This record gives sequence, structure tokens and C-alpha cells, in this order.
Amino acid sequence: MKISAGDFRVPPRERVKLDQWPTRVKPVYKSKEEYNKLLAKHTAELNEQQERQYASDRYAVLLIFQAMDAAGKDGAIKHVMSGVNPQGCQVFSFKHPVATELDHDFLWRTTRALPERGRIGIFNRSYYEEVLVVRVHPEILEAQRIPDAVLNAETIWQERYDSIVGLEQHLHRNGTRIVKFFLHVSKEEQRKRLLARIDEPEKNWKIGLGDIRERAFWDQYMHAYEECLSATSTPEAPWYVVPADDKKNARLIISQVILETFRSLKLSYPEAGKEHRKALKTMRRQLAK
Repeated sequence: MKISAGDFRVPPRERVKLDQWPTRVKPVYKSKEEYNKLLAKHTAELNEQQERQYASDRYAVLLIFQAMDAAGKDGAIKHVMSGVNPQGCQVFSFKHPVATELDHDFLWRTTRALPERGRIGIFNRSYYEEVLVVRVHPEILEAQRIPDAVLNAETIWQERYDSIVGLEQHLHRNGTRIVKFFLHVSKEEQRKRLLARIDEPEKNWKIGLGDIRERAFWDQYMHAYEECLSATSTPEAPWYVVPADDKKNARLIISQVILETFRSLKLSYPEAGKEHRKALKTMRRQLAK
């Protein structure tokens, strides 16, 4: 099976029903050895692409990862980005907002962490939490102290979608390419992974009581994700629904999507101008002595 990014992209203005999107597909690898070989090939090319990105200093790339607990976000980031020079990559993980962040608009804390030109920025969770977990738990919205005069319960989520889409279009116009991944894991697969975190002592640190409590809101989360994906997948910043029950396959799909994004930029190393080349020849003669 050959990976095509388009197979997992959410078309703009499509109404998403997640029960119609698979959590598992036929794997693109036949063995662990082949998986390692394919991933190594992807990471090597990604490193080369990022070096060109850094040298040309024209584009920033923002990768956003969203998912239910235990879907494999951390592992995907770790494995897919394993070959990239750390100087060219920035990773931010966004937890529950602190008091200072609550005193600003909901996009403030993530906007401060956007990647600069020449770099890859990775958001492990993002501003999308504001239309996902906040929608499922309205008490979080109440803590944001938004004035009653501008808070309309019937329009708040569409207003936030509009703000997000507007931000992403602005970033695109200024050279930031945004790729968004929803790791689509089944409720049964999540149950197995949470059990493994309980049963294996070296994984105990990965799980807390909150992870189990959130499973009770599974249906509400699926609805929130469906609404979010439908409203915010655009040509400038598409969503990709990645089948995540098979972690290895998910990593290969993610890395392929990222590579296709970089290839579309047609990056190259800057060419030295006439005066620069002349200066380099002079420096070479001095070094040769």
C-alpha cells in the first residue's frame, strides 16, 4: 500500500462523521524491519528538507497534533521528528491554562509560541483545545471571565472557529504552512492502552485519574471533534484524520503527509551572489596558505 496524503485529508466544508473514518487501515509495512526502513527513509528526507528550510529562511511550518488520551501523539512526535536537527525544531505542549493566560484572549498563549521562519513548530495540543475540552467542560469557559455582553452561548463555538480560521489564513499569507493531525483511535484501543499503562510499572507515570474520568465524555468529545474538523479544515490549513490504532502505521502516514507538505514548497539552498562568490574565493586563498 502506498501512502497518499489526500486519503486522510478532510476536504473543506465537508461534514465529518468520525464513525465513517477508520481507526485502522491496511498497514504499509509487512514487518518491523520494513517499518524501521521506511521510517528511517522518511526521517532522513525530512531532515534534508528542514535544512533547506532553515537555510532559505522563507517558510515556517507548524504541525498541530490533537487526539484523545493514549492515541499516540507523543510517540508520533518522537519517532517522526527523530532525525531533525533540534536547532530547527520547537515543540510546545499546552496543558490547562494558568492565571496569566486566562487573562488574555484564547489564542494568546499559543500565538507566542508560533515558529519563526526557517523552523518547524510542533504543538502537542493547541488552541484547538478551546473548542474541544472547553466545549465538553463548560466550567472551563466560565473561568475565562469573558464579559457577559460578548458571550453568546449559541454562537461562541462558531465565533471561535472563525477566529481560528482567520488566524490560520493570516499565518498562511505570511509564509507559515500549517498541517493539523487528528490521531483517530478507537475507544476499545484506548482502553487497552490505558490498561497497559496501569499494568506496566514503567508506564504508570503516563496515566492519572483524569484520564479515566474523561472516557465518560467520549461521545461528547467525538461530537466536538466532528464539529471542529468540519469547520476548520481549509485549503490553507487542512486537517488529516490519521488511523491511530496501529501506532507504527500512523507514524508512517504522518511522516508522509509532512514530507508532501515540504515537497510542495520546492525548497532549495540560497545561491551565492557574484560578490559573495568573489569574497569566498578570496577567503579560500587565505585559508589555503
